[in-house]
Amino acid sequence: MREPHHPSCDELELSAVLHALSDPARLEIVRWLAEGDECTCGTFKLGLSKPTLSHHFRVLREAGVVRTRPDGRKRMLSLRRDELNERFPGLLEAVLAASSDRERVGV
Repeated sequence: MREPHHPSCDELELSAVLHALSDPARLEIVRWLAEGDECTCGTFKLGLSKPTLSHHFRVLREAGVVRTRPDGRKRMLSLRRDELNERFPGLLEAVLAASSDRERVGV
C-alpha cells in the first residue's frame, strides 16, 4: 500500500480546512483523534457505511487535517495538530471548543 498524498503546511487552505471541519461526522473524527494518538480507520463507529467513512477520511486528508499512514493492511489516522497550528494558530482549538460547547448545550 503506497503512502497517500498529504498537502504540505504551506499548501493548507483555510477554506478547505473549514469545509472539512464543517461536517458533523468529520468533526467527530477530529474530536476523537484530538483526544489520543493515531488509530485505525476501523476504530470509528459512527453508524456510517465504509464507503462513506472512506469519503470523510479522504476529505480530511486532502484538506490537511489528518495524516493517513499505511500499516500493513490497515490505515492509521492521526491529527495534524502541529501543522494546523503553525498555519492557522488557534483554529483547531477554537473549532473543537465551539463544538464541545454546542454539544453541552444540546444544539
